[in-house]
Amino acid sequence: MATPLTGLTAVVTGAGRGLGRAEALELARLGANVVVNDFGQPARDGTGGPDATPARRVAEEIRAEGGTATPHSGDVADHEQAARLVQAAVDTYGALDILVNNAGILRDRMIFSMTEDEWDSVIRVHLKGHYNTTHFASRHWRERAKATGAPVFGRIVNTSSEAFLAGSAGQPNYAAAKGGIVGLTTSTALALAKYGVTANVICPRARTRMTEDVFAGFAAPGEGLDPLSPRHVAPLVGYLASPAAAHVNGQLLVVHGGMVAVVERPRVAAKFDTAKDAFTYDELDALLTPHYRDRPPGETFAAAEVLGLKHG
Repeated sequence: MATPLTGLTAVVTGAGRGLGRAEALELARLGANVVVNDFGQPARDGTGGPDATPARRVAEEIRAEGGTATPHSGDVADHEQAARLVQAAVDTYGALDILVNNAGILRDRMIFSMTEDEWDSVIRVHLKGHYNTTHFASRHWRERAKATGAPVFGRIVNTSSEAFLAGSAGQPNYAAAKGGIVGLTTSTALALAKYGVTANVICPRARTRMTEDVFAGFAAPGEGLDPLSPRHVAPLVGYLASPAAAHVNGQLLVVHGGMVAVVERPRVAAKFDTAKDAFTYDELDALLTPHYRDRPPGETFAAAEVLGLKHG
């Protein structure tokens, strides 16, 4: 098996279970040293003893397969804990080369029923969590580049969602956080390119503990690989983290079930100019009302068609 990440060090957040676990295992298989981060507590049944946090269990799994891994239990949405996570990678392995942001939670509810805490907690874990680790990783890479006077190797893989693209009605907090992550990623990609760092974002679809209610109606097949297995997502993360993806920057990719779709950036569909010094209500009415009158009912900026993408 190819090992394109040999000698490189990766941090994967939310890696104690589900997607993050699969991604951490894949990066290790490709040769990376992996810092396995998770906020999770030890299993309630005491499996593995009192120190058997999700992060520790995955790190042990990686080492059992011949890889190199270090567990880290911490809340990436806490600014100082995120700083310590990045520093742990540097202190343990000498540098940080790859950052995979995956940690997240769900608090689904319609906008008119959502509580302030349900909004704040999702924004905090997803969006602030991505910002915190990206902030400290980017400072590390910038300082290294300035010290050597040359670009470094740096890769960021962030995790958005089809909920942002499709405008999931029951997930206003989650969709907003995931949309913010896309903006964070494209801004970061432009800011760090001169230092040799790329930043990309994926929209994965996978059956995990976090999404078990979302995909409750989609049973796993009796045999063969589940189309919603995290194993469909992990190889793309490995690729984006590798030297081969040097020219992939500021991109958004949807991935699940044996399929990767490259999503194009928004395009201007129409442009209207005032015939006067400034628009008036009447002029806008005359231009915009007929433009929207004949469009399909329910069509918005959301791209719901992404939900129909599948392999084959």
